Amino acid sequence: MPRPRSKRRIYGPPRFSHFKPVGVPRRLLGAVTLTVDEYEAIRLADYEGLEQQPASERMGISRSTFSRLVETARRKLAESVVEGKELRIEGGAVDLEHTLRRCRDCGDEQLQRAAETAGDREAAASCDACGSDNVEDLAHAVLGPGYGRRHTHGRRQGRS
Repeated sequence: MPRPRSKRRIYGPPRFSHFKPVGVPRRLLGAVTLTVDEYEAIRLADYEGLEQQPASERMGISRSTFSRLVETARRKLAESVVEGKELRIEGGAVDLEHTLRRCRDCGDEQLQRAAETAGDREAAASCDACGSDNVEDLAHAVLGPGYGRRHTHGRRQGRS
């Protein structure tokens, strides 16, 4: 039996969880699923331009594991673009440092430390910009409603 996969440290959830070709109904498309840790590896390597060693340290994984994540994620992104498949970002064994909340009424987004929102769900339930209670936690879209019970907090308190 393989050992359990260790959780990968993720700065925050992606702002969007689905991408698809314009004008093609979802029911006609195949799908490719990118895990949240693969998303984070692509974000660090290609979007932020970090070298593999510092990026792997940020995620709390080895450089070779980071390299495999980036390779797998790039292959999935290429498949989605070349074959015109829907790209879904969801799942994975991750430990979120931040969560992202979006107001469905005004569109305001707020990045909050995951530890703050886990203990105080009531205070985080309304929008600071407009006061609306119609606020979604984007981590729920990619990790499911139980994500707060699956991860621990406080491993890297000094980073914001």
